[in-house]
Amino acid sequence: MSLSQPTDAELDVMIRARLASIGIDLDQLPAGSAPDPDTGSPGRDSVLASLRGFMRTTVLPLSSYSFAADARLAQQAAPPKLYPSIDVAREA
Repeated sequence: MSLSQPTDAELDVMIRARLASIGIDLDQLPAGSAPDPDTGSPGRDSVLASLRGFMRTTVLPLSSYSFAADARLAQQAAPPKLYPSIDVAREA
């Protein structure tokens, strides 16, 4: 299954929801893309544009990565059990 690129509006909703879940409110930043002259805080539009770029160039490529190409890394997709002796006893 190939992933399609989300729209800017979809990314904005996801970014705002994710930041809100950890207590960050982008509405506290000044509107627009120009930084606040008094505090130096970046504008809300420039922050969203930067985070959209990060999502498109980093998160989507990482989410489509597959271990199947390298057998040495495939074992990391299914890590060993913490207590194999207990599981072996149950199976017997």
